[in-house]
Amino acid sequence: MNLSHEEEDYNLSLSKFESMLKTNKVFFFDSEEFEDIILHYLDMGKTNLAKKALKLGLEQHPKSSGLKLVQVEMLIYEDKLDIAEKLLNELFALEPTNEEIYIQKANIYSKRDNHQKAVECLQEALKYTEDYADVYNLMGMEYLFMDNLEKAKENFIKCLEEDIEDQSALYNVVYCYEFLDQNKEAIEYLKTYIDRNPYSEIAWHQKGRLYYGIKDYPNAVRSFEYATYIDENFIGAFMERGKALERLKEYEEAIESYKRTLELDDPTSYALLRIGKCYEKIGNKTQAIHFYNLTVHEDPLLDKGWIAITDFYVREKNFQKALFYVNKALAIDNLNRAYWKRYASINQAIGMYEEAEFGYRKCIEYGDDNLDTWLFLADVLQYLGEFETAIKDLSEAATIFLNEYEIEYRLAGLYFLISDENKGLFHLTNALNHNYNNRFLLEELFPVVWSKAKVQNLIKKNETLK
Repeated sequence: MNLSHEEEDYNLSLSKFESMLKTNKVFFFDSEEFEDIILHYLDMGKTNLAKKALKLGLEQHPKSSGLKLVQVEMLIYEDKLDIAEKLLNELFALEPTNEEIYIQKANIYSKRDNHQKAVECLQEALKYTEDYADVYNLMGMEYLFMDNLEKAKENFIKCLEEDIEDQSALYNVVYCYEFLDQNKEAIEYLKTYIDRNPYSEIAWHQKGRLYYGIKDYPNAVRSFEYATYIDENFIGAFMERGKALERLKEYEEAIESYKRTLELDDPTSYALLRIGKCYEKIGNKTQAIHFYNLTVHEDPLLDKGWIAITDFYVREKNFQKALFYVNKALAIDNLNRAYWKRYASINQAIGMYEEAEFGYRKCIEYGDDNLDTWLFLADVLQYLGEFETAIKDLSEAATIFLNEYEIEYRLAGLYFLISDENKGLFHLTNALNHNYNNRFLLEELFPVVWSKAKVQNLIKKNETLK
């Protein structure tokens, strides 16, 4: 790899400085060399070495404003804002047209959460700078801190007009458009950006994401494809392309796109899971279960993997295998209500009602807030002959889910089963008022209750009122 003269000089300065530290000999560096060395160590997170370089630099160049500005930057980094501000004021008296002084002043104001003042300093910096892109980018960030997304967007766009290659500004422009719910406008902006910079894989990828967001999946696929043509190792674009192809029901192409991500890097549980789902969609059950197994092997903590395997076997009516896998999942995470829901419903399907009751109770204990969980629990208790427990649970559910006819019809039936006809008629009246059309739910769940004369009379009475 050929290095430029600048890169060679830079590497030479670094090795010379590190040699000096090892031998305790003092070498001379010009102030700009010191600046580069200090900033290199700061970027590497080696603040002690940066401080050593700064100390030596100021000893050799005590009047260097460049080094003093680096010192200010380090003081701000360490939250020594008052000392940094004092030093900046001294520098300002000497160099009132140095844009870096205004930028560092803005940095101090920003650290103190005075973002409007920071913007004012950056506007001053614009008068003296040659690097407009950097200042516009900083202004954009200040407006983001102030939640002024329109102004932030405007400044990031100005930044890109000055430096079309600034990827962080490009991401921020798209972020602002999305936050403002302006996906279509963002797409239009990216079209103009791509006209100027057609080989920006980031722009094509972002455009694809935006198309996906507005459900324009064909254009999303095309945009992601362009991103992969420009960068054939762009894992994110292959992944997103797969998702868009799934939406178009192009499952075989989606599989190829996901498989490309496996070739480029270590397999991710997400890609393996999506491949399994696609294989299941095209009816290749062998490959589907193979990839579901790879998913849980890759990431045993990913609940979607265990759920996919369990649901696959439920759809196949292979309840024993479904139960085997949901038990494996529960052995890893027994606080997961999605696992408990499946454990309960599978046990219910194979007639293991006590286990089903236990599972539904665990769902509720771990925060399941779905009405159907309470209803399934009540139905299981009814089957077990635990009528009063079912009434107690449904009464609790009625305080959470107000005026739900499915609860009321069940309470009516259960009260009749324990021979409390008054309460049975009360809840049946409520149920009929809330949803008369679904009265046959009572017949389905409680055929003996349905045939009672008092029940039929009440239903007929309500029919005449409708």
